[in-house]
Amino acid sequence: MLRFADYRALLVFGLILLIGLESGFVRAERIKDIAKVQGVRTNQLVGYGLVVGLDGTGDGNAPQMVQSLRSMLSRLGVNIPANVNLQSKNVAAVAIHAELPAFARPGQTLDVTVSSIGSAKSLRGGSLLIAPLRGVDGNLYGLAQGNVIVSGFGAEGSDGSKITVNVPSVGRIPNGATVEKAVETPFGEAKELVLNLRHPDFTTSNNVAQMINQTLGNGTAYSIDAGSINVQAPQDLAQRVAFISELENLDIEPAAPPARVIVNSRTGTVVIGQHVRVLPAAVSHGSLTVTITENATVSQPNVKGGQTVTVPRSDIVINTGSKRMFKLDMGMSLDDVVRAINQVGVAPGDLIAILEALKEAGALRAELIVI
Repeated sequence: MLRFADYRALLVFGLILLIGLESGFVRAERIKDIAKVQGVRTNQLVGYGLVVGLDGTGDGNAPQMVQSLRSMLSRLGVNIPANVNLQSKNVAAVAIHAELPAFARPGQTLDVTVSSIGSAKSLRGGSLLIAPLRGVDGNLYGLAQGNVIVSGFGAEGSDGSKITVNVPSVGRIPNGATVEKAVETPFGEAKELVLNLRHPDFTTSNNVAQMINQTLGNGTAYSIDAGSINVQAPQDLAQRVAFISELENLDIEPAAPPARVIVNSRTGTVVIGQHVRVLPAAVSHGSLTVTITENATVSQPNVKGGQTVTVPRSDIVINTGSKRMFKLDMGMSLDDVVRAINQVGVAPGDLIAILEALKEAGALRAELIVI
């Protein structure tokens, strides 16, 4: 287990590393890493089906399983009398979901996730029977079927004790679905393309537009807002693909992130951005530590007939710590703040309290995020 001193050492190392990364070089990123073409997106698919062949870990007589099993057998030509109560612990009703990528065409395969929606304890060893996958519009876009791969497992004893590793009621089927219908995209319909930034920022949006105009000609692109850039693109599809290929590989210098301090109150982790500044402030730091130690002593009377007994004894030590005060001058940068904190020897828990106090006093010129 790490002590406060270890946490402090890790914190200092992390902050020094952050300073080096932020100030040592100017980072450049490709447009394809920070933006995507509007309208080119994935689509969610969902379905319902039955997993069969389980080793007694299915739903049993769950209503949804019984109804689905009876309906499936009826479609296959097996008529079950209405007075027959179907019960099978080897069958489980499941929900199926997958992502349909942009430009996916019929015949391509998708990975699917299968999740029990009943009382099935495990899907290990089961096989999904053919099940339709539909979009939010209700149309059929894929068919799923295959052997379910489950990473979790569970065991249960006769006395009620049990152990479970991961989640055995959820599994995956790699390449378990086949695309039956493509989703049309507006890629080739619009006269202009719109690039959407993954993290909207006015400076980044302006930099992207300027770099496109410098490379592909003035008037090719302009910023719509902090998150979107309009780009004039060829109408011919082949030329448009080549145009976007060249476009997305342009190197852009993103805007520097805003001044921000992120604090994880559970682990004591603190990350301070490069542009954090503080106004003049005096900070007094002290701590109170109370240590209680329980010791058992033996009492042996010298008189005849006396009994040996164990007597508890509590030792209490109170340490008020060193009450130190340090001053933060006008416009102190990140390395100055770190140096001042390290000189005092502030633990992560106390550092969080100091940052919150500086924010309340208006001396911290940064966004403070506590998670």
